[in-house]
Amino acid sequence: MTSHRQPAVFAGHGSPMYALEPNRFTEAWANLGKSLKRPDAVLVISAHWVTRGVWVTAMPKPKTIHDFGGFPQELFDIQYPAPGSPALADRVKELLNVPVVLEENEWGIDHGAWSVLKYLYPHADVPIVQLSLDGSMSARAHYDLAKQLRPLRDENILILSSGNVVHNLRTIDWHDNAVPHVWAKDFNQFFISEMRADHHEPLIDWERYGDAAHLSIPTAEHYWPALYTLALQEDGEHAQVFVDGIEMSSISMLGFSIQ
Repeated sequence: MTSHRQPAVFAGHGSPMYALEPNRFTEAWANLGKSLKRPDAVLVISAHWVTRGVWVTAMPKPKTIHDFGGFPQELFDIQYPAPGSPALADRVKELLNVPVVLEENEWGIDHGAWSVLKYLYPHADVPIVQLSLDGSMSARAHYDLAKQLRPLRDENILILSSGNVVHNLRTIDWHDNAVPHVWAKDFNQFFISEMRADHHEPLIDWERYGDAAHLSIPTAEHYWPALYTLALQEDGEHAQVFVDGIEMSSISMLGFSIQ
């Protein structure tokens, strides 16, 4: 990585409760934040903003969105009052070769973003812009779109993707120290092995991996953000895992950076 280029980061964000209950994953996010050169802004791709078409937040003061239910009031009380960056939103629109909607009212910073940012930048003093996931696009289309964002890394913009490589809510085990499902460990390790070998094609065509892949990714929105980070890899760069683990039997907490 060049001395001035920001890394690209993927964080497996897991349960919203991590925002209230620090653990080894949140500690890894906090340590990552301390190790990074301070960016001028952060562009976040969150699994929790799926749209028709491509949207980007363009408001100067994005609101904190609590896009979940059934959790304690303390979680709904959390605010992450980071500023936005209309200039970065315009720059994203300029870089992408698809129509982009500049969103100024309905969205903001969702929990896929702030649950991680709360630890990366606890003072909420770095401008945040979110880029949506077009739900109609294929995995390859997402990967190709993400490539167009590469110039931002050399403009001191941190690109943070937030999702989970394995994310099957139907097979969660809520017990403490739940044992990971065999298929969850299998696919998570497959992802890591191919990523470390710089083999992106098998990860774009993840459905070919078979049953373990389909159990790990019953719906693709939590997986797509990982492809955005992979697509930002430049020649000579490699992926580095900064945290890993399977929580609640079927949620991968893998986090990695490209630098």
